[in-house]
Amino acid sequence: MNIVLLEPEIPANTGNIGRTCVATGTRLHLIEPLGFRLNEKEIKRAGMDYWQDLDVTTYLNYEDFLKKNPGAHIYYASTKAPQTYTQALYRENDYILFGKESAGIPEDILLANQETVIRIPMKENTRSLNLSNSVAIVLYEALRQQDFAQMQLQGALTKYQWK
Repeated sequence: MNIVLLEPEIPANTGNIGRTCVATGTRLHLIEPLGFRLNEKEIKRAGMDYWQDLDVTTYLNYEDFLKKNPGAHIYYASTKAPQTYTQALYRENDYILFGKESAGIPEDILLANQETVIRIPMKENTRSLNLSNSVAIVLYEALRQQDFAQMQLQGALTKYQWK
């Protein structure tokens, strides 16, 4: 799977998302401009010691991202979407794109891709969820639909063993 952040603004969110990507074997794509530098300590603190294991690519802008990923099947996560994220049928190499924290994905991009715009249901008058939470919710649904391929399905105790 591929997570795409369009102009992310908050380093801690991107760090948390990076950690989630490492834990799930997901590639992270960052579309500039970024609201921070990738070497800031806030991003590394949120990503903990996982950041060096992250498969991350940066792009100059949205057009650069599209050009370098021709034919990509992209879902666009937005609070304005007509369908929910659980209605989508995710494939192994799909991309899920999230907009910046303050404004989301520009509406012209949403309109141009309306058949693949998805949302997380929320109560009325709620603007949005935290970006890193939203990524985790949608990504884990996509992975669930693929039976969590290549992921550890049972945890291990440190001191004891499961029966």
